[in-house]
Amino acid sequence: MNQDLTQQWLTEIQVIKEQMAQLQHERDTAWESAQKWRQLYNTEAEQRRTDTQLSQQTIASLKAELHKLQGFEIETLAAGTPVAIQQEIEQLKSVEDLQAKLIAAIKERDRLLQALKTEQDNHAQTRNSLTTALGDAIDSLTHERAGVGEQRSRGAEEQGEKSIQNSKFKIQN
Repeated sequence: MNQDLTQQWLTEIQVIKEQMAQLQHERDTAWESAQKWRQLYNTEAEQRRTDTQLSQQTIASLKAELHKLQGFEIETLAAGTPVAIQQEIEQLKSVEDLQAKLIAAIKERDRLLQALKTEQDNHAQTRNSLTTALGDAIDSLTHERAGVGEQRSRGAEEQGEKSIQNSKFKIQN
């Protein structure tokens, strides 16, 4: 009976050791998985931080440009109003006249802003086209020079062979 009890304990110890080994393996696997997820999270977080920083820089740049443009408009207005504008303002008799004039001015401003945007887009397209054309011209010139260089090399070789043949001919005669 003592031996059966000992065998039973040894078997139970062996089962517990196997369970412990299995649990340690599962723990290690879970740890590796957690490490991979941490790395992915950190990579994603870093990308988000970079995107956020770039967005903030862009926003700051746009704000600065907006303030610059607003400052330009204020400076332009503060620089003095021409006599014709001053006379036009004096002719306004009522709030409705002022509102109508303001609406017309805002519409004109919007039209001019759209025209400016169109002009800027056209300018960018022209710049891209000219850059492409310049690149193509440089490539063509490079290829042409490479071809001329090969022809010159062949011509020099042929000239050298003719000179050698002429020299041989003169020696024989």
